[in-house]
Amino acid sequence: MRWWGWGEEAHTVAMPETAAALLRDELGIDGSVRRRPVALDQVRLPEPRLPVAARERLGRAVGAENVRDDRGSRVGHAAGRSYPDLIRLRSGDGSSAPDAVVLPGSAAQVAAILAACTDHGVAVVPFGGGTSVVGGVEPMSDGFEGAVSVDLRRLDRVVSIDRTSLTATLEAGLSGPQTERALAAEGLTLGHFPQSFEYSTVGGWVATRSAGQASTGYGRIDELVEGLRVIAPAGEIGARALPASAAGPDLRELLMGSEGVLGVICDVTLRVRRAPVASRYDGWWFGSFTEGLEALRVMEQADASPDVARVSDEDETRFSLAFAYGTGAGMAARLGRVYLRARTRESGCLAIIGFEGDPEDVERRRVRTGSLLRAGGGIAMGRHPGDLWLQSRYAAPYLRDELLDRGVLVDTLETAATWSDLDRLYRATRDALRSSLAARGTPPFVMCHISHLYRSGASLYFTFLARQEDDALAQWRAAKHAASEAIVGAGGTITHHHAVGRDHARWMRAEVGEMGLELIRAAKERLDPAGIMNPGKLLPR
Repeated sequence: MRWWGWGEEAHTVAMPETAAALLRDELGIDGSVRRRPVALDQVRLPEPRLPVAARERLGRAVGAENVRDDRGSRVGHAAGRSYPDLIRLRSGDGSSAPDAVVLPGSAAQVAAILAACTDHGVAVVPFGGGTSVVGGVEPMSDGFEGAVSVDLRRLDRVVSIDRTSLTATLEAGLSGPQTERALAAEGLTLGHFPQSFEYSTVGGWVATRSAGQASTGYGRIDELVEGLRVIAPAGEIGARALPASAAGPDLRELLMGSEGVLGVICDVTLRVRRAPVASRYDGWWFGSFTEGLEALRVMEQADASPDVARVSDEDETRFSLAFAYGTGAGMAARLGRVYLRARTRESGCLAIIGFEGDPEDVERRRVRTGSLLRAGGGIAMGRHPGDLWLQSRYAAPYLRDELLDRGVLVDTLETAATWSDLDRLYRATRDALRSSLAARGTPPFVMCHISHLYRSGASLYFTFLARQEDDALAQWRAAKHAASEAIVGAGGTITHHHAVGRDHARWMRAEVGEMGLELIRAAKERLDPAGIMNPGKLLPR
């Protein structure tokens, strides 16, 4: 991945003129500001301070060629891909870079790395795809003799696939595409497709409790984990791969979402499915976000939900349509607008409803769901909007690079609550973003969608844009703090699927309570007595 942004150099997403016009109208951003990243050789790096004895021991553990401290390796592991991460990197600030990057090829080598780092007082940051947007992989070495990033890309083997039990044991460094290719060869799928799918890894998904875009149908990653193995400084801990057990507290629940602060996830046994033969993605239109939410609630509680269910609020719908006009699907979008105008429903919200499976099952489910959505006020728009969403489902992070070039503050945050609290949470978070940024003279464009449904509630995923201040980090911190306080005050979770990392740690007390924090700390002290594992993440100081 590009050290300063998302994806590879050859893959970019251009800003359509219709979307650029919306930014001009809403935010006064004319595109004349160009803030390109500095060159790699201009990134400011601290001198490596890894003790010589520690480096030699790491070299013996994994091979000298797998201990790297060149500029590209260090900068590439200095941060994740959050807005503040990218602002720092693009400006040439590499002060958080690790002293070295270590690439183990087995669980035994991971254990040797942790033993060496424990003995020499070196902090360890497990690193999968580096796609964290909450400061989860930024090395923090205060109080340590140095810091290393443990890159798991060499742990990329398919250990076993059990077609009878429909499980697969996979090493943690497998990326999303690698995982799906291996399973597809056996006629299977995991069905886990987060927006970071192209670069994120099996271990990263489990470490952060990831939720894929099809989680309403396939389940979140924590619902798909049957067993896992973690190497901690104090030893190996794991949960056997069993369909269920009553043998005490479930260790999977302790290890999933642990974000590398307890140890390194080395392999995971996951529940898989037979690959779908057919799929159908449709667009639906609702008169308001409230109407769309209510229709999805009724659908979910009637056990009629599709595999993908998402509805955008009015502002996100406007932005999505503006983007669609310039992406080769303009004719389909225009036809949809003409149809809605004829139905006196031009203003409103777009929903995407998707099904996968056997052809007969897809059609049966689609008919039942459609009747409920119509009863809730929805208007069917056909396949064009759904197909367009499917084609561009991973585009947003690429578009963010273009927005950063244009001097735009662009970030996302997500939460979840019960259906009873969802509207209050939506309005509180949206208003907090608007008021905090408007107070700085940079009124934002705030948009939101729901993409994960539960019987008791749903998630909210916000994207906000504003003209970037000269002090971009201070501006972001103000908006992030205001939104997080609003989320906690309105009864939402501080994170639904982005994890805690560094950015959300201060709100963990409100999430789990003081005794809950003590319980996590006790587990960390037992598994990581020297405190070397991903310091500064998950737990508030």
